[in-house]
Amino acid sequence: MTLSRLPVMPALFAAFTLHAQSPAGDGFTCLANHPEELARHLVATPGAAEAAEAARLELEARTLAFEAEGQRGGPYVIPVVFHIIHNNGPENISDEQIIDAVRILNQDYNKQNPDWTTVRPEFLDIVADVGIEFRLATKDPQGNCTNGITRTMSTRTYDGDFEMTQLIQWPRNRYMNVWVAASADGAAGYTYYPQWLNNWPEADGIVVMHTYVGSIGTSSPGTSRVLSHEVGHWLNLAHCWGSTNEPGVASNCNSDDGVADTPNTVGWTTCLLSGASCGSPLDNVQNYMEYSYCSKMFTNGQAARMIAALTSNVAQRENLWQPANLLQTGVSEEPELCLARFGHTLTEICTGGMITFTDQSYHGVTSRTWSFPGGTPSTSTLPNPTVTYETPGTYPVTLTVSDGVNQLSVTEETLVHVMPAPGHPVPFTEGFEGLSTLGDNDWTVSNPDQDHGFMLTNSAAYSGATSVMLTNTASSSGRKDMLTSHTFDMTDATDITVSFRYAFAQRNPGNDDRLRFYVSNNCGASWSLRKQLRAGIDLATAGPTGGSFVPSGPEQWGLATVSNITPSSHTGQFRIRFEFESNGGNNVYIDDININGQPVGIDDLVIGSSDLLVLPNPARDRIELRFTHAGGPITAEVLDITGRIVVEGPRMTPGVGVQRIHLPVDQLPGGVYFVRLHTIQGTRTARFVVEH
Repeated sequence: MTLSRLPVMPALFAAFTLHAQSPAGDGFTCLANHPEELARHLVATPGAAEAAEAARLELEARTLAFEAEGQRGGPYVIPVVFHIIHNNGPENISDEQIIDAVRILNQDYNKQNPDWTTVRPEFLDIVADVGIEFRLATKDPQGNCTNGITRTMSTRTYDGDFEMTQLIQWPRNRYMNVWVAASADGAAGYTYYPQWLNNWPEADGIVVMHTYVGSIGTSSPGTSRVLSHEVGHWLNLAHCWGSTNEPGVASNCNSDDGVADTPNTVGWTTCLLSGASCGSPLDNVQNYMEYSYCSKMFTNGQAARMIAALTSNVAQRENLWQPANLLQTGVSEEPELCLARFGHTLTEICTGGMITFTDQSYHGVTSRTWSFPGGTPSTSTLPNPTVTYETPGTYPVTLTVSDGVNQLSVTEETLVHVMPAPGHPVPFTEGFEGLSTLGDNDWTVSNPDQDHGFMLTNSAAYSGATSVMLTNTASSSGRKDMLTSHTFDMTDATDITVSFRYAFAQRNPGNDDRLRFYVSNNCGASWSLRKQLRAGIDLATAGPTGGSFVPSGPEQWGLATVSNITPSSHTGQFRIRFEFESNGGNNVYIDDININGQPVGIDDLVIGSSDLLVLPNPARDRIELRFTHAGGPITAEVLDITGRIVVEGPRMTPGVGVQRIHLPVDQLPGGVYFVRLHTIQGTRTARFVVEH
């Protein structure tokens, strides 16, 4: 029953104060006409509200005409592009999950969903075959080959807001844009009615959280109908209770969805099939425009309303399904083979490791041939072969595909990096001296944003002339870069200690850049965080610097010591990783990395001499050395982990027997140190820790 058409402008503005719940654990939530974003747009765009009202009235008149005629025409084909915005997390869903989502859309909009026959008998005769088909585009806006799926790496995936959608958008008069992300700004998904988008093309499209896309992968059958719901909004459908995002409210009885054959309702968040409200004998709880999580149908009235919008020039909807556009987007022809491409589970493994490759070529592949030099098998014709590599080295991979007529090939020359297992012996030191570049030696650089990345520099070093630096600017905020080692053999280690020097400056006191240190015991298959340095706490080694930061001397370097590495890392596949996350601070430097025990410059230490004690340990202000002396002169000194003498005691000649010598350590930064005692009988050493 229809009480009124869609609410006029003032009622819509009232909805702007509503906020969607988080989808996690609360069932389906929708942020239709994203109230906050829309309000900002209307404030910033004079005349936008009046133009939207004119478009609404035009659509209402057209909808009335369609209902009166009883004819919808069709079927109508809509080219679709999915933009996956990701940060290499689970939101970077597979092509197969997107294809599954399109399958479900086509079922739901063509009365082909198997569950429609289980709709309540009272509504079976008005279950609609809407007559809209959705097809992934096979040509991009420039006419190039595409599979209708783009992938953009950005931390904005966690926002899912208007700014995220501006990272990439194809022309809305040629494609229906769908953005898939880690977040949909707090909801499962959202879009806008055509009336709002008519003069706001930048916002035209649908944002949906990845866990609500399709029924496989990160989604599930229970969350697979969200896209059908959002497309309904995109084609001018309101929620069954009207144009708010809050169901179950008694005042919804005074609103309506503008559709004659959907009973007036307060709206449902549970699948109560006997539910009735607002005086109706039975609500259409199983409607796709409800929050009930048992959606199975559109009504004939809803179908007429959507086709009226699709065949209108409001928001350029009528151009989408025109034959010329279908040809231009490649969805009206049988697509030809146009791209050879493959994916892979890993690129770095240890000897004996396995990589699974996946043919991602399109379109119409009928046969394929893989070439895996250095691998077993060395060739394959399977779509998803798994290959084992037994010998360290760097290897290419080639894929050749055919559709029976055309043949294409792709080769990645240095794709597979096989590291030795067991790896480098320890102790291991790295001062980066003598290296010409990173990436072709013991270190791998990951620069996902393709901007600066870790690189060698001669502009500063704690020791020697070379260190590693990452250029960090205000525009780098939110970006992550990594420096990862090859493998080390820690099978005989009794404990594992890693130390390194670092230098960093903030640009302003509010910067919260972070340098993280990870270890892996399985060649990099998984990583464990073992230390984090934060700009505002312990990462900054110099004061805020507006220009490009370059440490001026040893006093502007810090020392980090990591000893909380568990026995599970005593393997031959041990690796370390530095990850820097920018928050707009300044450059960061790393130097003098030492793994397991012997620091640079300390070649003669025998750690833990039984008759040399350091008390207290950990120490704060000073240490006391206790030892037994047989006579003669003594010198004592404190060394840092790189072997540099940082405290030098006076030369003395004590008596025979138990001795006590005090050395100051209050000026030393926190970390691991060594005390070295020289006597005519030999040299004794012990390790201790300074804590402040």
